[in-house]
Amino acid sequence: MRDAVGRVQSVLLVGGSSEIGLAIVRGLPRTESAVVCLAGPDRPDMERAADALRHEGVARVEIVDFDACAPGGQAEVVATACADEPDVVIVATGYLGDQQLAERDPEAAARIVDINFRGLVPVLVGIAQRLRSQGHGTLVVMSTVAGERPRLANYTYGAAKAGLDAFTRGLAASLDGSGVRVVVVRPGFVRTRMTAHLKPAPFSTTPDKVAQAVATAIDRGSRIIWVPGILRWVMMVLRHLPESLFRRLPG
Repeated sequence: MRDAVGRVQSVLLVGGSSEIGLAIVRGLPRTESAVVCLAGPDRPDMERAADALRHEGVARVEIVDFDACAPGGQAEVVATACADEPDVVIVATGYLGDQQLAERDPEAAARIVDINFRGLVPVLVGIAQRLRSQGHGTLVVMSTVAGERPRLANYTYGAAKAGLDAFTRGLAASLDGSGVRVVVVRPGFVRTRMTAHLKPAPFSTTPDKVAQAVATAIDRGSRIIWVPGILRWVMMVLRHLPESLFRRLPG
Protein backbone atom coordinates (compact mmCIF):
# COMPACT_ATOMS: atom_id res chain seq x y z
CA MET A 1 0.00 0.00 0.00
CA ARG A 2 1.30 3.49 -0.83
CA ASP A 3 2.12 5.65 2.17
CA ALA A 4 0.34 8.86 3.18
CA VAL A 5 2.19 10.97 0.61
CA GLY A 6 1.79 8.52 -2.27
CA ARG A 7 5.18 6.83 -2.18
CA VAL A 8 5.28 3.20 -3.25
CA GLN A 9 6.50 0.54 -0.87
CA SER A 10 6.78 -2.38 -3.29
CA VAL A 11 7.44 -2.52 -7.05
CA LEU A 12 7.56 -5.52 -9.39
CA LEU A 13 9.31 -5.26 -12.76
CA VAL A 14 8.61 -8.11 -15.19
CA GLY A 15 11.44 -7.79 -17.68
CA GLY A 16 13.89 -7.15 -14.88
CA SER A 17 16.76 -5.97 -17.07
CA SER A 18 14.67 -3.70 -19.32
CA GLU A 19 16.18 -0.23 -19.63
CA ILE A 20 12.72 1.29 -19.95
CA GLY A 21 11.36 -0.71 -17.04
CA LEU A 22 14.29 0.20 -14.78
CA ALA A 23 13.91 3.87 -15.72
CA ILE A 24 10.25 3.69 -14.65
CA VAL A 25 11.24 2.04 -11.35
CA ARG A 26 13.75 4.82 -10.71
CA GLY A 27 11.18 7.49 -11.53
CA LEU A 28 8.61 6.30 -8.99
CA PRO A 29 8.50 8.01 -5.58
CA ARG A 30 9.51 5.30 -3.10
CA THR A 31 9.66 4.96 0.66
CA GLU A 32 13.03 4.48 2.36
CA SER A 33 12.12 0.85 3.05
CA ALA A 34 10.79 0.09 -0.45
CA VAL A 35 11.38 -3.32 -2.01
CA VAL A 36 11.86 -3.86 -5.74
CA CYS A 37 11.45 -7.28 -7.36
CA LEU A 38 13.07 -7.93 -10.75
CA ALA A 39 11.67 -10.87 -12.73
CA GLY A 40 13.21 -12.01 -16.00
CA PRO A 41 15.41 -14.53 -17.81
CA ASP A 42 18.72 -12.62 -17.75
CA ARG A 43 20.02 -13.19 -14.24
CA PRO A 44 23.49 -11.61 -14.78
CA ASP A 45 21.88 -8.45 -16.16
CA MET A 46 19.35 -8.42 -13.33
CA GLU A 47 22.13 -8.87 -10.76
CA ARG A 48 23.87 -5.81 -12.19
CA ALA A 49 20.61 -3.86 -12.16
CA ALA A 50 19.94 -4.95 -8.57
CA ASP A 51 23.39 -3.81 -7.46
CA ALA A 52 22.83 -0.43 -9.10
CA LEU A 53 19.43 0.00 -7.41
CA ARG A 54 20.89 -0.90 -4.02
CA HIS A 55 23.68 1.61 -4.60
CA GLU A 56 21.01 4.21 -5.38
CA GLY A 57 19.32 3.59 -2.05
CA VAL A 58 16.67 0.93 -2.66
CA ALA A 59 16.35 -0.89 0.66
CA ARG A 60 15.80 -4.39 -0.74
CA VAL A 61 15.97 -5.84 -4.24
CA GLU A 62 14.78 -9.38 -4.99
CA ILE A 63 15.37 -11.37 -8.17
CA VAL A 64 12.99 -13.97 -9.61
CA ASP A 65 13.80 -16.08 -12.67
CA PHE A 66 11.11 -15.84 -15.34
CA ASP A 67 11.29 -17.01 -18.95
CA ALA A 68 8.25 -16.20 -21.09
CA CYS A 69 9.20 -19.04 -23.46
CA ALA A 70 9.35 -21.71 -20.74
CA PRO A 71 6.17 -23.83 -20.51
CA GLY A 72 4.34 -23.73 -17.17
CA GLY A 73 5.61 -22.34 -13.91
CA GLN A 74 4.00 -18.93 -14.31
CA ALA A 75 1.78 -19.35 -11.25
CA GLU A 76 4.81 -20.01 -9.06
CA VAL A 77 6.63 -17.02 -10.54
CA VAL A 78 3.66 -14.75 -9.84
CA ALA A 79 3.31 -16.02 -6.28
CA THR A 80 6.99 -15.39 -5.56
CA ALA A 81 7.21 -12.06 -7.36
CA CYS A 82 4.05 -10.69 -5.73
CA ALA A 83 4.92 -11.84 -2.20
CA ASP A 84 5.39 -8.23 -1.06
CA GLU A 85 2.00 -7.06 -2.42
CA PRO A 86 3.32 -4.67 -5.09
CA ASP A 87 1.86 -1.18 -5.36
CA VAL A 88 3.08 -0.94 -8.96
CA VAL A 89 3.72 -3.76 -11.42
CA ILE A 90 5.57 -2.91 -14.63
CA VAL A 91 5.49 -5.41 -17.50
CA ALA A 92 8.32 -4.40 -19.80
CA THR A 93 9.33 -7.64 -21.44
CA GLY A 94 10.28 -7.02 -25.05
CA TYR A 95 12.09 -8.81 -27.86
CA LEU A 96 12.38 -7.28 -31.32
CA GLY A 97 13.89 -10.33 -32.99
CA ASP A 98 14.88 -10.53 -36.65
CA GLN A 99 11.95 -10.01 -38.99
CA GLN A 100 13.71 -11.44 -42.04
CA LEU A 101 14.62 -14.57 -40.10
CA ALA A 102 11.08 -14.84 -38.72
CA GLU A 103 9.74 -14.92 -42.29
CA ARG A 104 11.77 -18.07 -42.97
CA ASP A 105 11.99 -19.77 -39.58
CA PRO A 106 8.76 -20.66 -37.74
CA GLU A 107 10.61 -21.06 -34.44
CA ALA A 108 12.10 -17.58 -34.73
CA ALA A 109 8.64 -16.15 -35.39
CA ALA A 110 7.16 -18.10 -32.48
CA ARG A 111 9.87 -16.80 -30.12
CA ILE A 112 8.97 -13.20 -30.94
CA VAL A 113 5.29 -13.91 -30.27
CA ASP A 114 6.00 -15.91 -27.10
CA ILE A 115 8.19 -13.27 -25.44
CA ASN A 116 6.04 -10.28 -26.40
CA PHE A 117 2.59 -11.80 -25.96
CA ARG A 118 1.76 -15.47 -25.45
CA GLY A 119 4.13 -16.07 -22.55
CA LEU A 120 2.90 -12.94 -20.77
CA VAL A 121 -0.81 -13.80 -20.81
CA PRO A 122 -0.77 -16.25 -17.87
CA VAL A 123 1.50 -13.90 -15.94
CA LEU A 124 -0.83 -10.95 -16.52
CA VAL A 125 -3.83 -13.01 -15.45
CA GLY A 126 -2.03 -14.11 -12.29
CA ILE A 127 -0.84 -10.61 -11.45
CA ALA A 128 -4.31 -9.17 -12.04
CA GLN A 129 -5.79 -11.71 -9.62
CA ARG A 130 -3.16 -10.84 -7.01
CA LEU A 131 -3.81 -7.11 -7.35
CA ARG A 132 -7.58 -7.70 -7.26
CA SER A 133 -7.17 -9.65 -4.01
CA GLN A 134 -5.11 -6.80 -2.55
CA GLY A 135 -7.74 -4.29 -3.59
CA HIS A 136 -5.13 -1.84 -4.82
CA GLY A 137 -2.22 -1.46 -7.22
CA THR A 138 -1.28 -0.11 -10.64
CA LEU A 139 -0.37 -2.36 -13.57
CA VAL A 140 1.78 -0.69 -16.24
CA VAL A 141 2.13 -2.64 -19.50
CA MET A 142 4.58 -1.63 -22.21
CA SER A 143 2.95 -1.82 -25.63
CA THR A 144 4.23 0.07 -28.70
CA VAL A 145 2.99 2.17 -31.59
CA ALA A 146 4.30 -0.66 -33.81
CA GLY A 147 1.21 -2.58 -32.76
CA GLU A 148 -1.15 0.08 -34.02
CA ARG A 149 -0.53 -0.90 -37.64
CA PRO A 150 2.31 -3.42 -38.13
CA ARG A 151 4.77 -2.56 -40.88
CA LEU A 152 6.85 -4.77 -43.14
CA ALA A 153 10.09 -4.14 -41.23
CA ASN A 154 8.79 -5.58 -37.94
CA TYR A 155 5.31 -6.98 -38.46
CA THR A 156 5.83 -10.08 -36.29
CA TYR A 157 6.88 -7.93 -33.34
CA GLY A 158 4.11 -5.43 -34.09
CA ALA A 159 1.48 -8.17 -34.30
CA ALA A 160 2.59 -9.68 -30.99
CA LYS A 161 2.48 -6.29 -29.28
CA ALA A 162 -0.93 -5.61 -30.81
CA GLY A 163 -2.16 -8.80 -29.15
CA LEU A 164 -0.66 -7.74 -25.83
CA ASP A 165 -2.22 -4.28 -26.15
CA ALA A 166 -5.70 -5.68 -26.87
CA PHE A 167 -5.46 -8.24 -24.08
CA THR A 168 -4.33 -5.61 -21.57
CA ARG A 169 -7.19 -3.27 -22.47
CA GLY A 170 -9.65 -6.11 -21.97
CA LEU A 171 -8.00 -7.00 -18.67
CA ALA A 172 -8.28 -3.37 -17.58
CA ALA A 173 -12.02 -3.41 -18.27
CA SER A 174 -12.38 -6.58 -16.19
CA LEU A 175 -10.67 -4.84 -13.26
CA ASP A 176 -13.03 -1.85 -13.15
CA GLY A 177 -14.23 -1.28 -9.61
CA SER A 178 -11.56 -3.52 -8.06
CA GLY A 179 -9.26 -0.73 -6.94
CA VAL A 180 -6.68 -1.78 -9.53
CA ARG A 181 -5.61 0.64 -12.26
CA VAL A 182 -4.06 -0.29 -15.59
CA VAL A 183 -1.89 1.91 -17.81
CA VAL A 184 -1.11 0.88 -21.39
CA VAL A 185 2.04 2.61 -22.65
CA ARG A 186 2.58 3.03 -26.41
CA PRO A 187 6.02 4.48 -27.02
CA GLY A 188 7.51 5.05 -30.42
CA PHE A 189 11.15 4.30 -31.19
CA VAL A 190 13.04 4.22 -27.87
CA ARG A 191 16.83 4.44 -27.97
CA THR A 192 17.92 1.36 -26.00
CA ARG A 193 20.26 -1.61 -26.39
CA MET A 194 17.46 -3.45 -28.22
CA THR A 195 17.28 -0.78 -30.93
CA ALA A 196 20.96 0.28 -30.99
CA HIS A 197 21.51 -1.38 -34.39
CA LEU A 198 18.61 0.50 -35.99
CA LYS A 199 18.37 4.01 -37.41
CA PRO A 200 16.23 6.11 -35.02
CA ALA A 201 12.75 6.76 -36.36
CA PRO A 202 11.03 10.17 -36.29
CA PHE A 203 9.86 11.21 -32.81
CA SER A 204 12.31 8.81 -31.17
CA THR A 205 12.62 9.05 -27.40
CA THR A 206 14.60 7.77 -24.40
CA PRO A 207 13.85 5.46 -21.45
CA ASP A 208 13.92 8.43 -19.06
CA LYS A 209 11.31 10.32 -21.08
CA VAL A 210 9.09 7.24 -21.15
CA ALA A 211 9.54 6.95 -17.37
CA GLN A 212 8.51 10.58 -16.89
CA ALA A 213 5.40 10.05 -19.00
CA VAL A 214 4.47 6.92 -17.04
CA ALA A 215 4.89 8.67 -13.68
CA THR A 216 2.61 11.47 -14.90
CA ALA A 217 0.06 8.95 -16.22
CA ILE A 218 -0.06 7.17 -12.88
CA ASP A 219 -0.61 10.47 -11.04
CA ARG A 220 -3.36 11.53 -13.46
CA GLY A 221 -5.06 8.16 -13.67
CA SER A 222 -4.52 7.91 -17.43
CA ARG A 223 -5.37 4.59 -19.07
CA ILE A 224 -3.51 4.78 -22.39
CA ILE A 225 -0.54 7.01 -23.22
CA TRP A 226 1.64 7.59 -26.28
CA VAL A 227 5.26 8.66 -25.86
CA PRO A 228 5.87 11.24 -27.18
CA GLY A 229 2.28 12.46 -27.14
CA ILE A 230 2.31 13.59 -30.77
CA LEU A 231 2.28 9.92 -31.81
CA ARG A 232 -1.37 9.70 -30.82
CA TRP A 233 -2.21 11.99 -33.75
CA VAL A 234 0.39 10.54 -36.12
CA MET A 235 -1.02 7.05 -35.63
CA MET A 236 -4.57 8.33 -36.05
CA VAL A 237 -3.58 9.36 -39.57
CA LEU A 238 -1.54 6.23 -40.33
CA ARG A 239 -4.33 3.89 -39.20
CA HIS A 240 -6.57 5.29 -41.92
CA LEU A 241 -4.11 5.44 -44.79
CA PRO A 242 -5.08 3.22 -47.73
CA GLU A 243 -2.99 0.05 -47.78
CA SER A 244 -1.44 1.00 -51.13
CA LEU A 245 -0.06 4.21 -49.58
CA PHE A 246 0.88 2.66 -46.26
CA ARG A 247 3.10 0.07 -47.96
CA ARG A 248 5.07 2.81 -49.68
CA LEU A 249 6.20 4.35 -46.39
CA PRO A 250 9.89 3.81 -45.59
CA GLY A 251 10.51 0.84 -43.30
